[in-house]
Amino acid sequence: MKKLFAVLAFIASVSLMSLYAQDAEQSTDSATTEQVATAPESAASDATVDETEETGIHQAIKQKFIEGGAGFMSLVALCLIFGLAVVIERIIYLSMATADSKKLLASVDKALSEEGVEAAKNICRNTRGPVASIFYQGLMRIDEGIDVAEKSIVAYGGVQAGLLERNLGWIGLFIGIAPMLGFLGTVVGMIEAFDRIQQAGDISATIVAGGIKVALITTVGGLIVAIILQLFYNYILSRIDAIVGDMEDSSISMLDILMKKELKK
Repeated sequence: MKKLFAVLAFIASVSLMSLYAQDAEQSTDSATTEQVATAPESAASDATVDETEETGIHQAIKQKFIEGGAGFMSLVALCLIFGLAVVIERIIYLSMATADSKKLLASVDKALSEEGVEAAKNICRNTRGPVASIFYQGLMRIDEGIDVAEKSIVAYGGVQAGLLERNLGWIGLFIGIAPMLGFLGTVVGMIEAFDRIQQAGDISATIVAGGIKVALITTVGGLIVAIILQLFYNYILSRIDAIVGDMEDSSISMLDILMKKELKK
C-alpha cells in the first residue's frame, strides 16, 4: 500500500510539473507570436486557439486547474489521487473477499459427512475469502467442543470485519480535507483580490471579478473531489455490509452443521 502511494505521488508530481511547464511554454509561444504577427493575423490566431480549446473538455479542465493556482489545486488533486488509490485497493480486496458461501457450505457439509474434519479444513484452506477463514477457525476448535468453536467463529468474524473496513478512515480523511483546502484557497484568493484593489486604489469590476473567479475555482475543485470520493465511499460501505451479512448468515449455518455433527457422535 505504501509503495502504491509513493508511485502515485511521483506520477502526480510529474504530471503537475509537466502541466505547468506546458502552460508556460504555450504562454511564451503566444507572446512571441503576438509580437511578430500583425493585428489581423493575431486576431485570427486567437480565434483558432479558442476553437481548439473548446474542442476538448480536458483543455477546459486544464485551464481551470491552472487558473486556480498551483498550490491549492495541486493539494486538491493529490487528495483525489490518494483517495482513489485507497478506493481501488479496497474494491480489489472486497472483490477477492466475495465468494459463493452457499457452495462452500455444501462442500464443507459433504466433506464432514463423508471424509471428516481434515477434508473440510482443506476445502476451507483452499478457498479464498473471510467466510472460508471463519469456517476454518471453527473447524480448528471443533475437537474442544461446540461452545469453543462458536466463540472462535464469533471472534474471528470480528477480526475479518475489521480487515474489510481497513483504510476506510483514509478515504474519509480525504473527503474532509479536499473541500477544506478548496475553502482555504478561496479565502487566500479573496485576500489577494483585495490586495490588488488596494494597490490599484480603485474598485474595478475587472479586478474584483477576476480575483473572485480564481478564488472560487479552488472551492469547486475541492467539492468535486469530495463528491467523487463520497460516492465510492458509500459504494464500499454497501459492499462491506453485504459481505458482513453473508458472513453472519454463513456462520450460523456452519454452527448448525457442527452441532449436527456433534449430535451424531
